[in-house]
Amino acid sequence: MAVTTSTESTAIATQTWIWQGFPITYQTQGSEGPAVVMVHGFGASLYHWRKNLPVLASTCRVYALDLIGFGGAAKPAPGPLKPGEQVEYTFETWGQQIVDFCREVVREPAFLVANSIGCIAIMQAAVDNPDIARGVALLNCTLRLLHDRRRATQPWFKRLGAPLLQRILRQKRIGKAFFNQIARAETVRKILLKAYACKDAVTDELVDLLLAPARDAGAAEVFLAFTGYSQGPLPEDLLEALPCPALILWGEDDPWEPIALGREFIKFPQVKEFIPLAGVGHCPQDEAPEQVNPILQEWILGQG
Repeated sequence: MAVTTSTESTAIATQTWIWQGFPITYQTQGSEGPAVVMVHGFGASLYHWRKNLPVLASTCRVYALDLIGFGGAAKPAPGPLKPGEQVEYTFETWGQQIVDFCREVVREPAFLVANSIGCIAIMQAAVDNPDIARGVALLNCTLRLLHDRRRATQPWFKRLGAPLLQRILRQKRIGKAFFNQIARAETVRKILLKAYACKDAVTDELVDLLLAPARDAGAAEVFLAFTGYSQGPLPEDLLEALPCPALILWGEDDPWEPIALGREFIKFPQVKEFIPLAGVGHCPQDEAPEQVNPILQEWILGQG
């Protein structure tokens, strides 16, 4: 069920879709052309696509979706799915949310575009339900370097340190105190200045857009649930099974997801193009939309 609201945000009205008894926010623009669904990364929201949605809407019907637990979407308690009460914050959950969104709101197969952890979510959706995806575009896909299966390849301090930190953060008081330190304007700005190669792209507007959902009830629990999640799929697991073509864009100056490791994805036949973006960090869609938008438009329209 989709209900239009009167709320205006960055000039595009938000809408609400009810999924598993939870309100999910999204935006849509464009009246013709192929359907495109854009999915944000960890700690972000649909507003991370505010520089892309209006441009792509000139040739496509574009949707920007909040994953449950983030942005303006509901932030229910972590736990086995109980509609209207709680969800598990896993890629299987987010993948199913994207599948149901495509079927109930978009109502046709779509090109799925994502950044960071959103890339895993859209690939999970496509692998589990091939009928909903015409193609995927991955922007600085998370490598999940702290995944349980990755730890053997990490330096000893990361192999030991990450599980120890996860155990400490499971203690409610410590975990919430840690979250409260992160959910501050100055901390968010420092994180963004590390993630973005172009420091001018880190604006007060961007900080406010990312910080606002952190004040919602349940935001700390979502954050802590995901920081303790070291299981689930790795990107190569999903790329190997991907039933549709993939485009990969990668900011060369990403401090968290090294492009040298990302280039290894070229070996998968589903990856039709791998495009490095010089002088760009972890969030190319927001930091360098003038480069990203034409690439996405050409790729989507070129798929026929």
